[in-house]
Order: sequence, then C-alpha cells, then structure tokens
Amino acid sequence: MAYLTLHRQKLTENFEFLKGMFEKHDVSWGVVSKLFCGNRKFLKELIQLGVREIHDSRISNLAKIKEINPEVQTVYIKPVSKRNIAKMVMYADVSLNSELNSIRWISEEAVKQGKIHKIIIMVETGDLREGVMGDHLVDFYAQVFDLPNIEIIGLGTNLNCLNGVMPSTDKLIQLSLYKQIIELKFNKKIPWVSAGTSVTIPLMLHQQLPKGINHFRVGETLYFGVDLFEEKVIDGMHGDVFELYAEIIEMQEKPLLPTGVLAANPQGEVLEIDENLYGKSSCRAILDIGLLDIDPKYLIAEDGELEIIGASSDMLVLNLGTNPKGYAVGDTIKFDLKYMGALGVLNSSYIDKVIV
Repeated sequence: MAYLTLHRQKLTENFEFLKGMFEKHDVSWGVVSKLFCGNRKFLKELIQLGVREIHDSRISNLAKIKEINPEVQTVYIKPVSKRNIAKMVMYADVSLNSELNSIRWISEEAVKQGKIHKIIIMVETGDLREGVMGDHLVDFYAQVFDLPNIEIIGLGTNLNCLNGVMPSTDKLIQLSLYKQIIELKFNKKIPWVSAGTSVTIPLMLHQQLPKGINHFRVGETLYFGVDLFEEKVIDGMHGDVFELYAEIIEMQEKPLLPTGVLAANPQGEVLEIDENLYGKSSCRAILDIGLLDIDPKYLIAEDGELEIIGASSDMLVLNLGTNPKGYAVGDTIKFDLKYMGALGVLNSSYIDKVIV
C-alpha cells in the first residue's frame, strides 16, 4: 500500500527557522493546518512544536485542535456559511470576514454562546478573492466595530490564491494605511495587520516588508521550505518534510503506443500519437496510487530518469526505459510532492500516514 511520511525533525527545523525569523522582525504568526486535512497525528505534531495559534478552513479540523489542546487559539480562515456559524463560533476563537451580514450573525451567535469572537476584516488588494474593497472599508468598519461580543483585532489580505497576484511593498503599505485611517477616525486600536500567507515571506527575507505588517498566516513555507517568488527551497529550510512511497504492483515490457481505435479516456483525454514510436517498447511499471489520491503533475520522482506516463483512478503508470536500476515488483518508488499533491494525498483515506 502507498504511504506518506512526515519527517518530524525536518518539520521542527523548518518551524524553528520561521520562528526565529518572525521574532527577529517582531511579527506574530499562526500556522495554517489545512494541509493536514484533520489528521490527528499530524495536528499533535504541530502542537508539540509549541504552536499556539492554528488556522484552518474546516471547522471540523478546528474542533479536533480544541480537543487536543483547548489553549491553542484557533482561526477560521474563509468566509463562513450561515448554517455553520454556530459551530464556527464554538470552535474558532478568531475568523476572517468580509461580509456584513455574516458578522452580524456571528455577533448574535456569540451572544448566545456567551463568547467574545475576534474578527480580522479582510481587505481586497487585487487578487479578487475575498475582501472588502478599500474605498468601502471605513463604512464597513463603522457598521461592525461596536457589535456585541465582537472584537475587531485586525485587517488582513490574501494574495496569489486565485489569480496569482503577488504581494508587493506598495500593496502592504496601503493595508497599513487603512489601519491608521480607521484608528484615527474611530479612536480604536487594531492590533494586527495580517499581511498574508507564505507568499509574502520573501519580502521579509529581502528586507522589503513594511514596518506596520505584524502578523502572518503560514502553511506552505513551513511544510515545503519554499520561497514562492523564486520557487526554490529557502537556504536553511527543508523541502522534503513530506515524502510519498508507492509500490510497484506490475512491471512488464510493453509497446510505447496503444493499439486499436482511440477515444477519450475517463479523464476526457485523447492520446496524440507520435508515429516515431511505432514498433518501440519499454519497461512499464504500475504503482498502487492513482487519481483518487493525487494528480500526477504534483509528483516529483526522486529518480529523475523515471517518466510518469499517466494515471487512472487507482493506478499510476511509469516508463522505466530499459530499467537500468533493476526495479522489480514489490519495490517502492519515492516521490517528493508539490503542495497541492500533498493536499490530495492527505485528503485520501486510502494512503497511510506515517511519522518518521
């Protein structure tokens, strides 16, 4: 059976690297756990690192965090649906919001539950996902800051999550200015300016982060050590906290081209024939993992000579060429993963998860 490993020591070293960097810049931060898809073993690993603020996009995952350690501050990081507000207020201490009606409903529910619910107002800065338009922000704040049992603790933004818009010093300065405008107009303090996610870290590394930015929500760089501007692993961090192992369940020499009338496969793909490959063959291996678990484009084979041919729902096919390394049925092939690949594997109940 295919399995995924989490390397505890490498995760620890990545966490300590980020912790030191944020402390140096006097910036607070929380860890985004949505990659773990609620895996209790992995959530415990985060908490054992000393993480005391965890962000997630699934209320059920926040509930598990509260079960493991009620002292961890939990943050719900997407707009909440009306029917889930009661559960969200129950398990999330903080939420990211950009809808007036939703905040009013949260206020009503917080009163019922006898809780103070903290809110970060999300501001649109160009990527066109969630967020209040900047020219509406003052009016928006005026309608929510004195709602009962609601505490506005920050302004935040998301970039690069939908249209690929990258953060910049100018955009983040604008976010800081919004905070100053609101504080002056309403004589209220807003503790956090939450600049964003892992994609903003390179600005800090290159001393380009505006001084007013004092809070981050970090997932991908913690787990993959990646600089998302240059798409490479940051010096001093690890890119292989996660590794995927899949077993060879069949291996035979077969033609490079299929025979028969071609139509679309179940994924809607039609093979384009390269006539130069007629009459040629290679060693092909089938692995015990498929599209139910991961899209092959997010797999990076440790053996760079392997070629991923394609996948069906439960099987992945590799071209081994002449099989110079002598792979055999029963051997495992190791892969590194891109973020979305790890997300798919962690969301799959068919893949074992192991802590190394």
